[in-house]
Amino acid sequence: MDEIRLIERLEQPTVGVRQVVRSDGLPDVFARAVPAVAQILPRLGAVPAGAPYARYRGPLSEAVDVEVGFPVVEPVPDDAVGSVTVPGGELRADHLPAVRAVEAVHAGSYEELATTYARMEDWVAEHQLALLDQSWEIYEAGPESDPDPATWRTRIVLPVTGPAVGAG
Repeated sequence: MDEIRLIERLEQPTVGVRQVVRSDGLPDVFARAVPAVAQILPRLGAVPAGAPYARYRGPLSEAVDVEVGFPVVEPVPDDAVGSVTVPGGELRADHLPAVRAVEAVHAGSYEELATTYARMEDWVAEHQLALLDQSWEIYEAGPESDPDPATWRTRIVLPVTGPAVGAG
C-alpha cells in the first residue's frame, strides 16, 4: 500500500450503473457493468477521463449500494442516459463530488482490500477525522491488464470531515 494522505478532490463527471446488490455479488456486477458502460460511452458522445470506478453509498455490509462506471471528460445530459438500457441496473450521469478525502493506493489482489481499508480507517481515527457516508475505488490496473494480482492497483478514496491535518 502506498502512503495514506489527505487530499482535496475536484468534482468529476461520471457515467455509471447504480444498483443495490449482495456484497458477494460485486464481482459479477463489475464483470457486467464495466464493459457495458465502456461500450455505451461512445454512443453518448462521452470520452472516458480515466480508469473505471466503483462508488459505494452508505456502509459496506451484506447489501451494497454501488455505482460502477467511468469518469468522463464532460458531463453527459440526463436525457441522453435516460434512453439507454444496460444489463443489471440503471444507467446514470452523475459525478464524484468535490470533497476532502483520505486516499491510498492498494497494491495487490482485491481479496486483500479490507486490510488497506482497515489501515486507512485507523489513520482517519488517529487524525481525529470522521468518515462520510460514501467511498470509491478507482481500478488503475487489474485483471484485464495483467492476470498477476501483484500488478493490480486500486486507488481508494474515503471522503472525510474534521480538523486540518498537519504535515508530519
